[in-house]
Amino acid sequence: MAKSNNSLAVKTRARTGTTAAIAVRRTGGIPGTLFGHGRPPVSVELEAKAFDELLHAGGKNQLLEITLDGGASDTALIRDVQRDPLTRRVIHADLQRVSATEEISASLPLVTIGVPEGVRQFGGVMDVIVRTIDVLGPANALPESIEADVSALGIHQHLSAADLVLPPKIKLDIDPATVLVSIEPSRTELEAEVPAAAAEGAEVPTVAESEAATPAETP
Repeated sequence: MAKSNNSLAVKTRARTGTTAAIAVRRTGGIPGTLFGHGRPPVSVELEAKAFDELLHAGGKNQLLEITLDGGASDTALIRDVQRDPLTRRVIHADLQRVSATEEISASLPLVTIGVPEGVRQFGGVMDVIVRTIDVLGPANALPESIEADVSALGIHQHLSAADLVLPPKIKLDIDPATVLVSIEPSRTELEAEVPAAAAEGAEVPTVAESEAATPAETP
């Protein structure tokens, strides 16, 4: 059914419910729902092979051109994908109608770029705390992912959402203070820091204290 990398044909499902959904999957289809723009939700069927190819090509965050029952083209985004927990096959998908320039919210993968200085020079460990970024922007301007340059981060430093360089027309939909990536010492370095810190904090006895602590000799 796929026409190109971002095109998908879907057809209306006459029957709904669990039994009908199982029947769709048995014939190589994926049950789904098409909604948005004030129209009633429509139960649809997608071809599994074509839909999988879209997902592998980054279609999860791309504006799709869809045709319903061979009619006029429409534009939509993949809003939710449910997978079988064992086989990881797609078992249901939700598509939302959106116009090309309509501002929408999306959760995009965070991709780190570069090797942090704290890792490269000092053997630190990079901790990616947040792996998806919520953003707002026109449907036709959404990137496949958000990149974060972490190469300048040293030990005990972090990168927050406010530090991201976003593509044109895209803005954050999360607290700018949200910590995304942090660089911490390795476990070996932490274990070495504990006795060193203890040694630095220990008091050095004076000569008088040392003499007082020495037992007097018996004549």
